Amino acid sequence: MESGQCTGPSVVLAVDIGGTTVKGSVFVEGVELSPGRTVPTFKGSLGAFDAVLAMVSGLARTARALGHEPTAIGAGTPGLVDTRAGLVCYASNLGWTNLPLGQLLEERVGVPALIDHDARTAARAEMAVRPALQDFVFIPIGTGVSGAVVTAGKTVIGARGQAGELGHVPTMPNGRPCSCGQFGCLEAYASASAVLAGYIAAGGTADSAEEVAALVGTDALADEAWSEAVNALAKGIIMLTATLDPAEIIIGGGLSAAGPVLLDPLREKVGNLLGWRDSPAISTSHAGPRAGLIGAALLGTTVQSSFSHTSQGSP
Repeated sequence: MESGQCTGPSVVLAVDIGGTTVKGSVFVEGVELSPGRTVPTFKGSLGAFDAVLAMVSGLARTARALGHEPTAIGAGTPGLVDTRAGLVCYASNLGWTNLPLGQLLEERVGVPALIDHDARTAARAEMAVRPALQDFVFIPIGTGVSGAVVTAGKTVIGARGQAGELGHVPTMPNGRPCSCGQFGCLEAYASASAVLAGYIAAGGTADSAEEVAALVGTDALADEAWSEAVNALAKGIIMLTATLDPAEIIIGGGLSAAGPVLLDPLREKVGNLLGWRDSPAISTSHAGPRAGLIGAALLGTTVQSSFSHTSQGSP
């Protein structure tokens, strides 16, 4: 692209990729253009990549139908993500290994794309809502569990861009098998899918972890599944607290909708396990259930700004 051509409005196709659903929306100058879309991540014989491509293509059509040419794509995805290379190195819940997602999205729409770990993407939205919060860990809990570490206002990326895989830290020795191939991982106990699976395996009947949460206090099987999740999550949080000393632990993702049903026992458990020091504040996301999507829009704005600067400064 020649110098001076990136002068139009920012039109970002924002995509939040999850193990259960893919969410997407169009943002023009940071404002959502129209109600977003949600599609299943897996449908029939179609895989997660098919759902993402269909979402991006649909968003591009929506933007153009409303008179806006897309300028960038921002996408948050689970797994080990090399943001610089635009590569998803490994995402167990999506079945991806060494997928050049950024390049493939750019080829589909013809605009720059930036991808990042879903937890880091959501943490961007949290920082936008609460700029004064400089040291925190954002833990989205959905189909899986991950984490984003923010210290001194900077997101920790890691030497290989793979920081934040909290869900695959073993917290229960010789415990349940995890999709990553290990045993006893936090994700195998505290994810929404694990809560539901544990409840059903014990003889309960429900269609979602949210339904299990609603039964806590009235159903012994739900109490047991929920207690397992809280205990595993508390162990992960005390490890993070002892290592990082965050001001706050922020729970996001679908399971955060449980509110006090999750936060009250979690705070109590963490407090009991951290008897030697004060516990960090534990809250749910201020950016809300759409933090991942908002963060993806911010990602897209970042890549467009960088691309515009490079283009305008090129000889």
